[in-house]
Amino acid sequence: MGGVAREGRPDSVGRAGDARRRRHVVVLIAFDGVQLLDVSGPAEVLTTANSYGARYDLHVVSPAGHDVRTSSGVRVGVDGSPAELPRRVDTLIVPGRRDWRRAVADTDLVHLTAALATRAPRVTSVCAGAFVLAEAGLLDGRRAATHWELARELAAAYPQVRVAADPLFVRDGPVVTSAGVTAGIDLALALVEDDHGAHLARDVARQLVVFMARPGGQSQFSKRLAPEPSEGTAVRRVMDTVTADPADDHSLDSLARQAGVSARHLGRLFRAETGMTPGQYVESVRLEAARALLEAGPGTVEEVARRAGFGSSESLRRVFQQHLGVAPTAYRARFRTAGDELRTEVPPNRVRRRDRGVGE
Repeated sequence: MGGVAREGRPDSVGRAGDARRRRHVVVLIAFDGVQLLDVSGPAEVLTTANSYGARYDLHVVSPAGHDVRTSSGVRVGVDGSPAELPRRVDTLIVPGRRDWRRAVADTDLVHLTAALATRAPRVTSVCAGAFVLAEAGLLDGRRAATHWELARELAAAYPQVRVAADPLFVRDGPVVTSAGVTAGIDLALALVEDDHGAHLARDVARQLVVFMARPGGQSQFSKRLAPEPSEGTAVRRVMDTVTADPADDHSLDSLARQAGVSARHLGRLFRAETGMTPGQYVESVRLEAARALLEAGPGTVEEVARRAGFGSSESLRRVFQQHLGVAPTAYRARFRTAGDELRTEVPPNRVRRRDRGVGE
């Protein structure tokens, strides 16, 4: 499963046979305000796997044993109360809600999570479900993933957790945490592969028309924003200059002259106020400019590279691979609008020619 941003992949071959011989009990905790896709995505993967020979016994429960209303307003039925669960639990899945503070303030939810975790050899979370695991003390000293917008909040609220902002999911021992919303599908496919091997997981991915291994990590979906220094500082003036024209000459010496300080001093100021060097900031601004151009316009990769300040499509491709894990052409295809797709649609018996330049 190369190409996807994930960590700690074990060899699943030895366990595949054992997993097929008995039912694998999965408990998914639902609660009011939970994100619907956090629940339905993993559930759909696991139940689809059953049609290909897996034996997942899925139980959806809520702390009080009542049906729940999700963040989208759709009601989800549960299979009963936690007291009705089988004694053996093989996998625990904890989804999240956007307002994670309300989730962690739900003591019944947190206590149920902690109790079931003692019975489950594998504990997982989807999106903001990582906050519930953290509140239950299950992520102390572990690496963990969550939605890219919530990564800083998770790190600030639970400093004992080592937050990984980019991977779609992270495995640290028996605990697996995933990124935002649809990454729960990536997580569930990885669990199926662990339990039943890549062939069955691939069948499930094909049936659901999803990536078996989604290219890249969360960075391709996030906005890479640097901290904003106060107005009037040398660093802020330099940042404004760079963002005004990313393609201009922004060498360290040029920026230092504009700021009226030495190159060495500008470097020290930048690191102190933004956590990055001037060169890293210039590259991040050019990357954002290129992303916007690829999303919005039909220009070639070479034109995008020139307008964003990279000079060549090869330089653009290198930066995209380094920071986003995908090529510029793959990024453009992934973030095209529906209108773009309709305008480029061709009859199935014709082959659309594509520019396969250096940036692809």
